Amino acid sequence: MKNKKTVEISDAEWEIMRMVWTLQTATSRKIIDNLKQKKSWKEATVKTLLRRLVQKEVLRTTTQGRSFIYHPVINEQEAINLMVRGVFQKICQHHVGTTLLNVVQELPLAKGDIEKLQQALKQKYPNAPEELPCDCLPGMHKYVVRKMNRWKTANLCLH
Repeated sequence: MKNKKTVEISDAEWEIMRMVWTLQTATSRKIIDNLKQKKSWKEATVKTLLRRLVQKEVLRTTTQGRSFIYHPVINEQEAINLMVRGVFQKICQHHVGTTLLNVVQELPLAKGDIEKLQQALKQKYPNAPEELPCDCLPGMHKYVVRKMNRWKTANLCLH
């Protein structure tokens, strides 16, 4: 991939990538047949999506006889990490913690994943700031308030 900082993959392209990551390599016929069954997609649609993924350098092709074989260029976890990081860069950093909490509460997690999360949070806690500022408007993320006869800097996040 040219730019490893972002991965721009549509929802339909993610369907194909999940299949290729699971199979590790896949012929166009296998991908077409599976998506025809799973999503009722037409062959032309799948071929267009495969072509786009190759152009984006997320998939590469080799040929075996008359068959095209597709291989992932980026591994699944790396793609997920880039996509999630991109989502979090779009939201106010003041809302990151609440958003993560909602994700943890709503999605099923294995005990091992919960233990890893607890350990990561335990390590991060000592150096974490009391509060993350709103970063929506440049120069507008802090203001000064008087609290208990002391001036204090606070976040200006109106949403």
